[in-house]
Amino acid sequence: ARFERTLASMIREHGYDARRTAQYCGNTGDASDVIGLPFVHIEAKHQENMRLYDWMEQAKRDSKGTEKMPVVFHKKNNAEVLVTMRFDDFMTMYKEFEAGQYLKGKED
Repeated sequence: ARFERTLASMIREHGYDARRTAQYCGNTGDASDVIGLPFVHIEAKHQENMRLYDWMEQAKRDSKGTEKMPVVFHKKNNAEVLVTMRFDDFMTMYKEFEAGQYLKGKED
């Protein structure tokens, strides 16, 4: 729960209205651990032993039937937060980023 709160705070620092969900007690239909990033299903893990493929499977399963991209935000003690996503999802996001950079260059 602490990492989920920390992650929500980190996302809020970037201007999004993020918060930990109440899914742990069945109070919401959203199975994300943290909500507030549009189109992203967040699976948050703070563990020393990384099981990324298991966590991604959980994120994919929990986001099934939604328009949300399954993403795992993870960290271990004394380490920075990392983000794991599927290759095709990354390429989709990167193409949008690249297009934005191209448009930004045209404005200058």
